[in-house]
Formats: sequence, C-alpha cells, structure tokens
Amino acid sequence: MFVSSPALSSNRKAIRALTNRDEAQCVSDMISLLALGKGQREVISAEAAETVRTIRREAVPGIMDRFLAEYGLNTDEGVALMCLAEAYLRTPDAETLDALISDKIGESDWARHLGRAQSSLVNASTWALMLTGKVFRTIPAQADDLASVMHSLVQRLGEPVARTAVGEAMKVLGAQFVLGRSIEEALANAGKDMEEGYLHSFDMLGEAARTADDAKRYFLAYSDAISEIAKHAKDDWPHDNPGISVKLSALHPRYETVNRERIMRELVPRVTALALHAKAANIPLAIDAEEADRLDLSLDVIEAVLANADLAGWEGFGVVVQAYSKRCPAVLDWLHELCRVLGRKISVRLVKGAYWDAEIKNGQVLGLEGYPVFTRKEATDVSYLANARKLLSMTDRIYPQFATHNAHTVVAIENMAPEGVAFEFQRLHGMGDALHEIRRRTDKRPRRIYAPVGVHKDLLAYLVRRLLENGANSSFVNQLMDKSIAPEVIAADPLAGLEAFDTIPHPAIPLPPIFMAKGGATLTAGTSTTPPCWSH
Repeated sequence: MFVSSPALSSNRKAIRALTNRDEAQCVSDMISLLALGKGQREVISAEAAETVRTIRREAVPGIMDRFLAEYGLNTDEGVALMCLAEAYLRTPDAETLDALISDKIGESDWARHLGRAQSSLVNASTWALMLTGKVFRTIPAQADDLASVMHSLVQRLGEPVARTAVGEAMKVLGAQFVLGRSIEEALANAGKDMEEGYLHSFDMLGEAARTADDAKRYFLAYSDAISEIAKHAKDDWPHDNPGISVKLSALHPRYETVNRERIMRELVPRVTALALHAKAANIPLAIDAEEADRLDLSLDVIEAVLANADLAGWEGFGVVVQAYSKRCPAVLDWLHELCRVLGRKISVRLVKGAYWDAEIKNGQVLGLEGYPVFTRKEATDVSYLANARKLLSMTDRIYPQFATHNAHTVVAIENMAPEGVAFEFQRLHGMGDALHEIRRRTDKRPRRIYAPVGVHKDLLAYLVRRLLENGANSSFVNQLMDKSIAPEVIAADPLAGLEAFDTIPHPAIPLPPIFMAKGGATLTAGTSTTPPCWSH
C-alpha cells in the first residue's frame, strides 16, 4: 500500500535529486541548517575537550582501546591485521590460508610492538603474531635466546598450529564487539548493563541473504529474538524496553531495485509480520540502513509497511538514517511527512554511516556524476550535527536516537536540544563505554547499546567495519587514549576544520566519471570512444 500525498512525492524527488549533488553546495546547506554561532561552537569544543580529559583521568581503557592504540591503521601491522581479518573466513583451503598469513603477517615487524601495550592480552597477542610471522618466514632458529628457542618450537609444530592461532586471535578480536552467540546468551550477558539502566537494540549478525533458505533462516532468527526480548519488556512505552534491529537485505535474496515488484510482493509481508510481532511484544524494531543504491527501494518498503493499519497506535517502528549521505535531510523530511499523513510516530536512529569506502569505490566503478556520500570526515560530522538539529525539531512525530562515540558530537547535541525534548543516545557494544558513562552523570537521558549477536562465522564482516571505522588515524576512538594528542585536537569543532580547507571535496578523491576527454575534461559516460580511466 502506498500513501497518496503530493508532499510525499515532492520529498522523494528531493531525495533523488540530492544523490550526486555538488558536495560544496550540500555542505553549505548543512552549515546553514546547523546554524551554530561561533561562541556556542567554542563552548561545545571546550566542554568536549574537558570530557576527554575526564575520560583519560578516570576511565580504564578496554581491550579494543589498547589494541587500536597499538595496531591502528597508521601502522603496517594494523593494515596487515585488517586485511587478514577481512579475508580469513573467505579463504577456501589450508594452503591458501598459509599463503595469506605469510603475506599479511610473515613480513611485518611485530617485535617492535612487543611489551609496549598497557595490556597483557595485547602483549600476548603481539608475541603470538611475532612467532607466527617467524613460522611463515621460516627463519632458521638460533638457540642463543628464549625467542629463538620459541621460534624453533613453533616451526616444529608447523603451519597448522599457526593457522589455529590466527583463527583464535580473530575470534578473540571479534568477541569484543559481539554480546553473545545466541539471543539468550546476549540477553544474559546484557544483564549487568540493564541493571545499570542501559537499554539494548539487538542485531542478528550476518550479511545479505543469498538464497531463499538464507532469508528464511534470518526471518526465523529475528522472530525468535523478538520472542526472547519480549520476556524483558516491562514498560508501557516500547522505547523504554530492549529492541531489535533488522536488515532488509537479510530477508530477501534479491534485494535490488531491478526486482522492485518482487520485493514489494514478497519482502513487505515479511517485514510487516516482524513489525506486528514486535508490536505484540511491545518492543521497538528498527530498519537498519544499508548501501546507498538501496535507499530508494528501502523507502518504498518502509512506506508500505508503516501504512499497514494494524500498526496504528504503535510507536516502536524505527528507521536508521546515515548522516554521511547527501540525501539525509531530505530523507528526514520524507519520514516526518509520512508520519504526519499516516498519523504515526516513529523513531529515527541517526548514524554517521558504515560503508563509506564501499560507496566511494562503487561510485568510481559505475562512473557516477558524483558520490552519494561526503568525501571529508569533517563534512560528515557537520552533516550529523545539522541533521541532529533537524531531528530535534521533529519530535512531534519522531523520537530521535543519536548513535555516536564522539565527545564533541555528544556535547553538541546536549547543547542544541530544546528543554524537555525527549531523545536517547546510542553506542555500539564494546565501544564508547567511558564517554557515555561519564556524560550520563550530568545528562540523565536514556542510553541504548547496539548489541550484535552471532557466532564466529558471521562476525568477520562486522568486525572489519568496526576496525575500519575506529582504526583510522582520525577516529575519535583511536585518538581518545593517545595522550600525545591534545584533548582540544580530539574535540575540535568540525566546522572550523571545514573552514580551513581550500576546497570542500577532498582533493585526493576526484569525481568518479570513468570516461575522460583529452586534456582532462570530463565527459558523460558513454559519449567518448576513448578507453575508460579508473578514478582512484
């Protein structure tokens, strides 16, 4: 069922028009929407810097904080571990896995990290990686020190032991981000946080369904999870209870725009059934955001599901929206108008976005007119704050949920929020613990933890996204415990950062059209007979 509304149709046209819009124009609009004066910006940055100092002074760094401090993506070893984690489970046989480990671990200088971390577990991991590297480089053992004896021992044990060690290392690393192997285990592990007042949104790990059997398995997993979570739903308002997040791509093996009619016929009833189940359980259900080329189709599905009359009166339906998308403000306008027309109230979880590298590469491969996402981190940060302000003005129909691990973002939202407006903060399990715990001393708003649930074979893709987000040099999580970086740098105003650039689009990320005329003039793809040129 689709809603007949000129305003909704206009909103959808606006969303499509923003897809590849000029980045500088989009940023200019975001700055106008944010409308923060210089004095307020300075107050926010100062308060955020003080929050960083408090975290450094009082908080005990977690295993991932320590790991990223030692193996960030600014180190060759950090990059090697990222490549290994991403490819590990897709490696078909032991011989190929040996070659992979040899390539990514064998030539790295692990010894320089030994003993430097403030964690015995990280140091033990370094020792294991160093030994594994020695195995695959097959360096002759010299029995003049303990390290050489150990190298010789591991060489005698052979590559299978090293493969097992790497597999276990990947499990230990991934377990820092996953709350439990099953929904029952996750709920049990969440008990302490629940007692301390934290809410949860559980996510059943796994990538997109490839077959009808995959889709059926995910549907049953979501349904079973809703039934288990319902046992912990004690309050009248759905958002005072734990909830679940659902991926549309997990519920249909052909979730692509070209299959739109089939998707509307087959997927909408599945999502509606889960929503009705969540309504009966009195828990919130959020539709997760995915790749940019699926957004238009996702909005069709969301509209059809939300229009179901049986969902009337339930405020637990939610949508995740990505701030790194140029289309974010228009999507919020569309959602608000949809709720107004239908007489509904929903939640919107604002996130920065987890597929940036894939969106950039996809734009380059397809030779699009522009990128659907911002090319600078500062632009995404400004977009997040601008759209947060927009959400805070829509609370007649939308319950805002702000997912962030960045101190400046948290403090800015607290400062921008009108008195008495209800909203909540969210963080990922295993990240941002200290920031949110310290901020809730003075800001008593609800805090929700996004909690992945799944076994080892399902978590690697998720793990890679988390490490990419937080292993980068510019990541707040990466910089937080690095005392060589001043708190004022970590908590810097992103708008001031944008103002310092000569150009808004990142100069190292050229526009993606793949056909170029002689002399460098850009042509529309398909209008030239010259060979394609890949933009990197």
